[in-house]
Amino acid sequence: MPLGTPLANFETGVMFWAGRDPGATLSELKDLGIRCGQLGIPGDLDLSCAPAWKAALKAADFAVYTVFAGYTGENYTDIPTVQDTVGFIPARYRAEREARTRGISDFAREIGCHGIGLHVGCLPEDDSDSDYITVREMVRRIADHAAKNGQTFALETGQENADALRSFLIDVNRENVGINFDPANMILYGTGDPIEALGVLGQRILSVHCKDGDWPPAGVSGALGTEKALGTGSVGIERYLRKLKQIGYKGPLTIEREAENAAERLRDIKSAIALLAQVKASLG
Repeated sequence: MPLGTPLANFETGVMFWAGRDPGATLSELKDLGIRCGQLGIPGDLDLSCAPAWKAALKAADFAVYTVFAGYTGENYTDIPTVQDTVGFIPARYRAEREARTRGISDFAREIGCHGIGLHVGCLPEDDSDSDYITVREMVRRIADHAAKNGQTFALETGQENADALRSFLIDVNRENVGINFDPANMILYGTGDPIEALGVLGQRILSVHCKDGDWPPAGVSGALGTEKALGTGSVGIERYLRKLKQIGYKGPLTIEREAENAAERLRDIKSAIALLAQVKASLG
């Protein structure tokens, strides 16, 4: 279990990023009534801050259940840029990012967190492609390192359709590798209906995001869709939570809002907390 009080089924959490004072960051989240979440690690963060985070989490009685890796050089402007910069696909970053991910796994171990996650990048559809094979082997090595640290390893959804992602997981063949399911990413990348994808990925889902968005604009090659405040996009939050219940998911519901404006992000997180409470109550 992560540090902090044991979590209830479907407990609301928040995705947040390291970089500021850990105590102040956690105090802001606790003021929202949040006591758990996923911690993102920017690519330039000095990982020697782990003891400060561990102390702050203990003092706040706050649970981190996934540490997410971000990497220097990643850019999410559009799909071609994602293909060129994100995750393990771009060959020029592989050695650096594999080493960094091992370091993040060790960071997570030090703070008492038993899960890591990341965007692996846009996997080739052809499983004989050299990039596919190289990335598969990277994922296996990192999964084995995470297993030694007592951790699961979650791959973020969005850049592949659900069938391709399930096939990749089968090919990786590591029990501790699964999915951090983000319904909005499926929509933003145009890779499939997220509710149908939940049925495909089922028991491989380790954690989920509650994020919303609209589909890419028609006829614009390479464009991404638009992230929206929870409840204002195309996901359908009630049907999303209903499907999560149907497939037997019992973990936290992690709000992610990527608005660059801090005031807008805080407003939308507050709105999302209220919306999730309302929907959870309606579902019983």
